[in-house]
Amino acid sequence: MTETEGVIKYTLDHINTAIDKDISITEINRWRTLLFKLQLIGQVKERYDGYGFGNISQRVNPTRSTTDQFIISGTQTGGTEILSRQHYSHVLTAQPNKNYINSVGKTKPSSEALTHASVYQQDKNIQAVIHIHSPEIWDNTEQLKLAHAPASIAYGTPAMAKEVEKLMCTEQLKKERIFSLLGHKDGIIAFADDLETAAMIIIRQFSKAIQS
Repeated sequence: MTETEGVIKYTLDHINTAIDKDISITEINRWRTLLFKLQLIGQVKERYDGYGFGNISQRVNPTRSTTDQFIISGTQTGGTEILSRQHYSHVLTAQPNKNYINSVGKTKPSSEALTHASVYQQDKNIQAVIHIHSPEIWDNTEQLKLAHAPASIAYGTPAMAKEVEKLMCTEQLKKERIFSLLGHKDGIIAFADDLETAAMIIIRQFSKAIQS
Protein backbone atom coordinates (compact mmCIF):
# COMPACT_ATOMS: atom_id res chain seq x y z
CA MET A 1 0.00 0.00 0.00
CA THR A 2 1.36 3.43 -0.94
CA GLU A 3 0.41 6.36 1.28
CA THR A 4 0.76 10.06 0.49
CA GLU A 5 2.69 11.86 3.22
CA GLY A 6 1.11 14.63 5.26
CA VAL A 7 -2.55 13.84 4.58
CA ILE A 8 -4.68 14.35 7.70
CA LYS A 9 -7.31 11.62 7.74
CA TYR A 10 -8.98 12.27 11.09
CA THR A 11 -11.66 14.82 11.98
CA LEU A 12 -9.84 17.82 13.42
CA ASP A 13 -11.15 20.67 15.58
CA HIS A 14 -8.20 23.05 15.69
CA ILE A 15 -7.88 26.55 17.15
CA ASN A 16 -5.15 28.66 15.55
CA THR A 17 -3.60 30.12 18.68
CA ALA A 18 -0.21 29.80 20.34
CA ILE A 19 0.41 26.84 22.64
CA ASP A 20 0.65 27.65 26.34
CA LYS A 21 3.87 29.52 27.17
CA ASP A 22 4.41 27.23 30.16
CA ILE A 23 4.89 24.21 27.86
CA SER A 24 8.60 23.76 27.23
CA ILE A 25 9.80 22.64 23.80
CA THR A 26 13.50 22.57 24.74
CA GLU A 27 13.93 18.82 25.11
CA ILE A 28 11.62 17.77 22.30
CA ASN A 29 13.33 20.23 19.95
CA ARG A 30 16.80 18.93 20.85
CA TRP A 31 15.95 15.35 19.90
CA ARG A 32 13.92 16.37 16.89
CA THR A 33 16.90 18.35 15.54
CA LEU A 34 19.19 15.34 15.97
CA LEU A 35 16.76 13.09 14.08
CA PHE A 36 16.53 15.76 11.37
CA LYS A 37 20.31 15.69 10.97
CA LEU A 38 20.15 11.90 10.62
CA GLN A 39 17.45 12.38 7.93
CA LEU A 40 15.02 10.24 9.92
CA ILE A 41 12.73 13.26 10.12
CA GLY A 42 12.81 15.85 7.38
CA GLN A 43 11.96 16.74 3.84
CA VAL A 44 13.94 15.55 0.84
CA LYS A 45 12.95 16.34 -2.73
CA GLU A 46 13.65 12.80 -3.93
CA ARG A 47 11.67 11.09 -1.17
CA TYR A 48 7.88 10.75 -0.83
CA ASP A 49 7.10 13.17 -3.66
CA GLY A 50 8.87 15.94 -1.77
CA TYR A 51 6.53 15.90 1.24
CA GLY A 52 7.88 16.28 4.78
CA PHE A 53 8.11 13.11 6.85
CA GLY A 54 8.36 12.07 10.47
CA ASN A 55 7.16 13.70 13.68
CA ILE A 56 7.79 13.72 17.41
CA SER A 57 5.59 14.18 20.47
CA GLN A 58 5.80 14.50 24.24
CA ARG A 59 3.13 14.11 26.89
CA VAL A 60 1.91 17.27 28.64
CA ASN A 61 1.23 17.30 32.40
CA PRO A 62 2.65 13.79 32.98
CA THR A 63 1.88 13.93 36.73
CA ARG A 64 -1.86 14.17 36.00
CA SER A 65 -3.01 10.61 35.45
CA THR A 66 -6.30 11.72 33.92
CA THR A 67 -4.80 13.42 30.87
CA ASP A 68 -3.42 12.09 27.60
CA GLN A 69 -2.60 15.53 26.25
CA PHE A 70 0.60 15.93 24.26
CA ILE A 71 2.50 18.35 22.06
CA ILE A 72 3.48 17.19 18.60
CA SER A 73 5.42 18.67 15.70
CA GLY A 74 3.02 20.13 13.18
CA THR A 75 1.99 18.84 9.81
CA GLN A 76 4.53 19.48 7.04
CA THR A 77 7.21 21.00 9.29
CA GLY A 78 9.72 18.41 8.09
CA GLY A 79 11.68 20.86 5.96
CA THR A 80 12.60 23.10 8.92
CA GLU A 81 15.78 22.06 10.74
CA ILE A 82 15.13 23.79 14.07
CA LEU A 83 11.51 24.27 15.06
CA SER A 84 10.03 27.09 17.13
CA ARG A 85 6.89 27.14 19.27
CA GLN A 86 4.78 28.01 16.24
CA HIS A 87 5.71 24.66 14.69
CA TYR A 88 4.15 22.61 17.51
CA SER A 89 0.53 21.72 18.19
CA HIS A 90 -1.02 20.87 21.54
CA VAL A 91 -3.44 17.95 21.32
CA LEU A 92 -6.08 18.52 24.00
CA THR A 93 -8.40 15.61 23.27
CA ALA A 94 -7.99 12.55 21.10
CA GLN A 95 -10.50 9.79 20.42
CA PRO A 96 -8.79 7.28 18.11
CA ASN A 97 -11.86 5.03 17.91
CA LYS A 98 -13.92 8.01 16.69
CA ASN A 99 -11.22 9.36 14.36
CA TYR A 100 -11.24 12.69 16.23
CA ILE A 101 -8.67 15.19 17.53
CA ASN A 102 -9.09 18.57 19.22
CA SER A 103 -5.99 20.77 19.29
CA VAL A 104 -4.53 24.26 19.53
CA GLY A 105 -1.40 25.79 18.05
CA LYS A 106 -0.11 27.98 15.26
CA THR A 107 0.13 24.84 13.14
CA LYS A 108 -2.12 21.80 12.85
CA PRO A 109 -0.93 18.51 14.39
CA SER A 110 0.89 15.92 12.31
CA SER A 111 -1.14 13.53 10.17
CA GLU A 112 0.16 10.75 12.43
CA ALA A 113 -1.21 12.36 15.63
CA LEU A 114 -4.01 9.79 15.95
CA THR A 115 -1.46 6.98 16.17
CA HIS A 116 0.57 8.92 18.75
CA ALA A 117 -2.61 9.36 20.79
CA SER A 118 -3.34 5.65 20.67
CA VAL A 119 0.14 4.84 21.97
CA TYR A 120 -0.20 7.26 24.88
CA GLN A 121 -3.56 5.82 25.84
CA GLN A 122 -2.09 2.34 26.25
CA ASP A 123 0.17 3.22 29.17
CA LYS A 124 0.31 6.30 31.42
CA ASN A 125 4.07 5.81 31.80
CA ILE A 126 4.71 6.50 28.12
CA GLN A 127 5.98 10.07 27.86
CA ALA A 128 7.32 10.26 24.31
CA VAL A 129 6.46 8.93 20.85
CA ILE A 130 8.66 9.35 17.77
CA HIS A 131 7.64 8.57 14.20
CA ILE A 132 10.53 8.40 11.74
CA HIS A 133 11.05 7.23 8.18
CA SER A 134 13.92 4.81 7.78
CA PRO A 135 14.10 2.52 4.75
CA GLU A 136 17.02 0.78 6.47
CA ILE A 137 14.96 -0.25 9.51
CA TRP A 138 11.69 -0.74 7.60
CA ASP A 139 13.24 -3.04 4.98
CA ASN A 140 14.82 -5.12 7.74
CA THR A 141 11.76 -5.42 10.00
CA GLU A 142 11.85 -9.22 9.90
CA GLN A 143 15.61 -9.53 10.32
CA LEU A 144 15.54 -7.14 13.29
CA LYS A 145 12.62 -9.11 14.77
CA LEU A 146 10.52 -5.97 15.17
CA ALA A 147 6.82 -5.85 15.88
CA HIS A 148 4.86 -4.50 12.93
CA ALA A 149 1.46 -3.36 11.73
CA PRO A 150 0.45 -5.20 8.54
CA ALA A 151 0.54 -3.58 5.11
CA SER A 152 -3.25 -3.63 4.92
CA ILE A 153 -3.59 -1.01 7.67
CA ALA A 154 -3.19 2.66 6.73
CA TYR A 155 -1.54 5.24 8.95
CA GLY A 156 -3.54 7.83 10.88
CA THR A 157 -6.76 5.81 11.00
CA PRO A 158 -8.92 4.14 13.69
CA ALA A 159 -7.80 0.80 12.24
CA MET A 160 -4.20 1.71 13.03
CA ALA A 161 -5.21 2.80 16.53
CA LYS A 162 -6.79 -0.62 17.12
CA GLU A 163 -3.70 -2.33 15.74
CA VAL A 164 -1.53 -0.41 18.23
CA GLU A 165 -3.63 -1.86 21.05
CA LYS A 166 -2.97 -5.38 19.74
CA LEU A 167 0.73 -4.74 19.23
CA MET A 168 1.11 -3.61 22.84
CA CYS A 169 0.31 -7.14 23.94
CA THR A 170 3.00 -8.80 21.80
CA GLU A 171 6.25 -10.13 23.21
CA GLN A 172 8.19 -8.30 20.51
CA LEU A 173 6.94 -4.90 21.62
CA LYS A 174 7.51 -5.72 25.28
CA LYS A 175 11.16 -6.46 24.50
CA GLU A 176 11.77 -3.45 22.25
CA ARG A 177 9.44 -0.45 22.12
CA ILE A 178 9.54 0.08 18.39
CA PHE A 179 7.38 -1.12 15.51
CA SER A 180 7.17 -0.85 11.74
CA LEU A 181 4.18 0.44 9.81
CA LEU A 182 4.25 -1.87 6.81
CA GLY A 183 1.34 0.00 5.22
CA HIS A 184 3.22 3.31 5.45
CA LYS A 185 6.41 3.38 3.36
CA ASP A 186 9.51 3.40 5.63
CA GLY A 187 7.36 4.32 8.66
CA ILE A 188 8.70 3.42 12.11
CA ILE A 189 7.34 4.35 15.56
CA ALA A 190 9.23 4.20 18.85
CA PHE A 191 8.01 5.16 22.31
CA ALA A 192 9.35 5.25 25.85
CA ASP A 193 9.15 6.77 29.30
CA ASP A 194 11.22 9.74 28.08
CA LEU A 195 12.40 11.27 24.83
CA GLU A 196 16.03 10.23 25.21
CA THR A 197 15.14 6.56 25.61
CA ALA A 198 12.77 6.64 22.62
CA ALA A 199 15.42 8.30 20.45
CA MET A 200 18.12 5.85 21.54
CA ILE A 201 15.87 2.90 20.64
CA ILE A 202 15.69 4.29 17.12
CA ILE A 203 19.41 4.95 16.90
CA ARG A 204 20.22 1.44 18.15
CA GLN A 205 17.98 -0.19 15.56
CA PHE A 206 19.25 2.15 12.84
CA SER A 207 22.79 1.08 13.67
CA LYS A 208 21.84 -2.59 13.45
CA ALA A 209 19.96 -2.05 10.19
CA ILE A 210 22.80 -0.37 8.31
CA GLN A 211 25.09 -3.24 9.25
CA SER A 212 22.69 -5.99 8.11
